[in-house]
Amino acid sequence: MNSPADKSAKPALDSRPLRPDGESRGKIYNNLLETIGNTPLVRVPKFVGKYGLEADILCKLEFFNPVSSVKDRIGFAMIEAAERAGKITPGKSVLVEPTSGNTGIALAMVAASKGYRLILTMPESMSLERRKMLRFLGAELVLTPAEKGMKGAIARAEEIVSEKGEAFMLSQFDNPANPQIHRETTAMEIWNDTDGAVDILVAGVGTGGTVSGVSKVLKEKKPGFLAYAVEPAESPVISGGEPGPHKIQGIGAGFVPDNLDTTLIDGVVKISSEEAIETAREVARLEGIPCGISSGAAMAAAKQIAKMPESKGKQIVVMIPSIAERYISTALFEDIED
Repeated sequence: MNSPADKSAKPALDSRPLRPDGESRGKIYNNLLETIGNTPLVRVPKFVGKYGLEADILCKLEFFNPVSSVKDRIGFAMIEAAERAGKITPGKSVLVEPTSGNTGIALAMVAASKGYRLILTMPESMSLERRKMLRFLGAELVLTPAEKGMKGAIARAEEIVSEKGEAFMLSQFDNPANPQIHRETTAMEIWNDTDGAVDILVAGVGTGGTVSGVSKVLKEKKPGFLAYAVEPAESPVISGGEPGPHKIQGIGAGFVPDNLDTTLIDGVVKISSEEAIETAREVARLEGIPCGISSGAAMAAAKQIAKMPESKGKQIVVMIPSIAERYISTALFEDIED
């Protein structure tokens, strides 16, 4: 990418804002997209101490991205990839995508920055905050029946594309730009920030892009590296079970996405909605980290993994996809008085 606008800036080696080479940021940016990535790794000593865990747990705080989620990476990457392939043009093309919320918000940010019309389909069960943020950023939102889940949102998006000749569907669940950006950036950030000491990755599965992309790189760099996927106990499709309703927004789409490379997964941890919510609250109160529901699921899974004898002394990186403020109208904030 271009360095922040100043006369003495040197040309960047990579034109993308998500830099895998660890090049330091400047202080002034040409647009918001240049701020994506390079999110911090943070220890959780009180959480570890409370449960007597003998592993080093590091949280990758993806809510440090500009619109507060890990999906900022793929929102940028998928649109850039389509532009490079000549499939879309700012000001002309209409972008369409099904979303549970965070990918849509990321796409809305990128679409606004680049000048695209964006139509999103989303199950009506997703939080009010997500709907308002999408519209706030200029996206057009089409709600689909809650009982049809993400499959219903995908089907409606496909209908819209067929109805509009100029429309292009980004297809986050099978778009190769999704895991690719995690191979190029997220994985390298983790590797560089831990000096290669990372042993285990724990990540919830929505599209599968994060866990597949990161684990692909780190397994190549470090023999013995392990990757654990997290899914809702109520909808354990990765484990071979049946889909079902749950409250862990952002993961557990009810099907195994094409972007999930199961050959890279060493284990699947099933976490209930109740445990995910309670753990997210616990992490917030113990560590001051305002994580969302799927982050709570990942932390609950990390606790289980850290308790295993073979995890003693290991360094565990947990993906924290989004911030609690995106879930104020959900069960995460129930019983919290004004």
